[in-house]
Amino acid sequence: MKFNKTRNKIFGGIFLFIIVLAFFTFPTNYYLEVPGSAESTSQYVKVDGKHDKKKGDFLLTTVGIMQGTPFSLLRSIGDDFETIYPREELMGNETDQQYMQVQQYYMKSATNNAIQAAYSAADKPFTKKYLGVYVMDILGNSDFKGKLKVGDTISSINGYKFKNSNQFIKYVRKQNKNATVKIVFSRNGKNKSASGKLVKLASTKRYGLGITLTDNTESKGTPPTKINAGDIGGPSAGLMFTLQVYSQITNKNLKKDRIVAGTGTISPDGTVGPIGGIEKKVYAASSEGATIFFAPDDPVTKEIKKYDPNYVNNYHLAKRAAKKIDTKMKIVPVKSLNEAIKYLEKTK
Repeated sequence: MKFNKTRNKIFGGIFLFIIVLAFFTFPTNYYLEVPGSAESTSQYVKVDGKHDKKKGDFLLTTVGIMQGTPFSLLRSIGDDFETIYPREELMGNETDQQYMQVQQYYMKSATNNAIQAAYSAADKPFTKKYLGVYVMDILGNSDFKGKLKVGDTISSINGYKFKNSNQFIKYVRKQNKNATVKIVFSRNGKNKSASGKLVKLASTKRYGLGITLTDNTESKGTPPTKINAGDIGGPSAGLMFTLQVYSQITNKNLKKDRIVAGTGTISPDGTVGPIGGIEKKVYAASSEGATIFFAPDDPVTKEIKKYDPNYVNNYHLAKRAAKKIDTKMKIVPVKSLNEAIKYLEKTK
């Protein structure tokens, strides 16, 4: 009898240990978006082979994504700077690897746009080369599933080379629905080919390859600029990379010994677009001592309000976040690259 009691205590202790361990370490199907880092853009940018040595900093800001455990999810409830997302909402049907590939493409696209926008604003020469159609996703009913991968770039179809994704889409639409097409694509620097039939697309009722796509381009300027963001993904560093490149190719001291942070996508024409998680980025920037934070002042249209009646634009979300953490960092609304440049030129 005594032996059984001792044994039960041991088993009970082990069971309790397993439960506690699972509470703190068991991965769930939910993810946490939390404040990330605020990092100097100068370490990632080289113009004519040189980093920017001027005093001050431009800081790109990031969010952190971590898989939630029961403990971390419970702890985050009520925290204004941690948001819980179901995996499907964050990544859709993508695997972790595919999600990271797409985020790396977004960064590549952002740096190309940054170069084009900066050189255009500085009236410096640049070239833009079209590489082809970048594969963002492959639908389940696609005949190219298993033949194409996320990250592949299609350069021709049936021998036809196109200059943008719209030409590619128009060409596919003209094909007979029973047609078999041959595509040439690149993967990890190597050219490959594959053939497959067209499939009916549920979204448009038309026939196509069954892929989600976007343009893949490469921008180069004079003097030459290289941007290597390492493991950082996503499009939100576009504005800050553009300011970094612009200040170097024009040799203008926009920083003036200041720590300038911000976020926002950048279009080739210099338009600044909204991003997600701006509250966490305000938190990260303030923690690194930034005194200025550029926030996209995206317009709230009737269409947006119809889709999301509670939508709040990035600038106002950033202002709310700054108030919550009681930071002295100034939140500056911007709609374009020129607005950011003029603000930095006029202020001390």
